[in-house]
Amino acid sequence: MRVALDTNVLAYAEGVNGQDRKDIALALLRDFAEHELMVPAQALGELFVVLTRKARREAAVARDAVLSWSDSFPLIDTTPAVIHEAMELVTAHRLGFWDSVMLAGAAQAGCRTLLSEDMQDGFTWRGVTVRNPFGRAPD
Repeated sequence: MRVALDTNVLAYAEGVNGQDRKDIALALLRDFAEHELMVPAQALGELFVVLTRKARREAAVARDAVLSWSDSFPLIDTTPAVIHEAMELVTAHRLGFWDSVMLAGAAQAGCRTLLSEDMQDGFTWRGVTVRNPFGRAPD
């Protein structure tokens, strides 16, 4: 099963937003075989911005972290077809454009799951289901 990782999973694994989120993100990565995980190219760009702006890391340090992610997992390209499908997602489902790019890319790459806290947990489109791994557990 292929699984796409949204930016927040990568950022939390990098320690952004505290140790609890980092522990969850790293546990997630261990739960899947390395060949199952994929990273949208867009997530790499977003991660660089998060690491330099929010985490205030030096650009060279952020670049090295991003390159490490891109070396570790197969990438999902943001192709013209992904952009076209993202616009259709925005139109039909009122999702944000960049979230739609993530979802469309995951679908084109044959992923069955997109791990993200930015979209509605359980939303399924073209065989890809969004799962929020950081959601509060039921009481």
